[in-house]
Amino acid sequence: MKQIVLVVLIIFTGQLMAQGDAEKGQALSATCMACHGTDGNSVNPIWPTIAGQHPQYSERQLKLFKNGDRPSATMMPMTMALSEQDMADLAAYFGQQEAKLLAADPAKIELGEAIYQGGIKDRDVPACLACHGPTGQGNPLSGYPVVANQHAAYMVNELNLFKQGRVVPGKDDVNGKIMADIAKYMTQEEIEAVASYMQGLQAAE
Repeated sequence: MKQIVLVVLIIFTGQLMAQGDAEKGQALSATCMACHGTDGNSVNPIWPTIAGQHPQYSERQLKLFKNGDRPSATMMPMTMALSEQDMADLAAYFGQQEAKLLAADPAKIELGEAIYQGGIKDRDVPACLACHGPTGQGNPLSGYPVVANQHAAYMVNELNLFKQGRVVPGKDDVNGKIMADIAKYMTQEEIEAVASYMQGLQAAE
């Protein structure tokens, strides 16, 4: 009985974190369009696609940009005037959009798939799917984002920042350090391969 109650509380908590109004979010999204596109699908691959991202994750990242816990000379000014409700509304809007399907570099699929599905055992690098799922859809309750159809160029940059030691506060201290602890053991070739593989991941039908 206690387990059932706990599950219900977890689900309810996740719902509370995503009480944004997508219609209001769309009205607020004009300032986001220059980089992220009208529907959250960025044209420039150095900027992330935010279409279809878990609202809980997007909302949290906006808060981190605003308070400086996720340093960004671009995003901090964009978030300074946003209220918490504005952030929830924007996250709800972009969460309802559909990410465009992208493709992996055929030359990088074999290595990228091996890392994503099986990790790098001799360096204790875990499989990416353990947190982000077999099709890259992440886990909103645990704070793990969607990585499927994300631009490889953006992912390479993020993984290199983690490799350099960047720690972005997660839902708890463990989540905040996990990517830095993983990326530091990866070579540039491995980072580029797994980023390309994630770019080509698609949700199961």
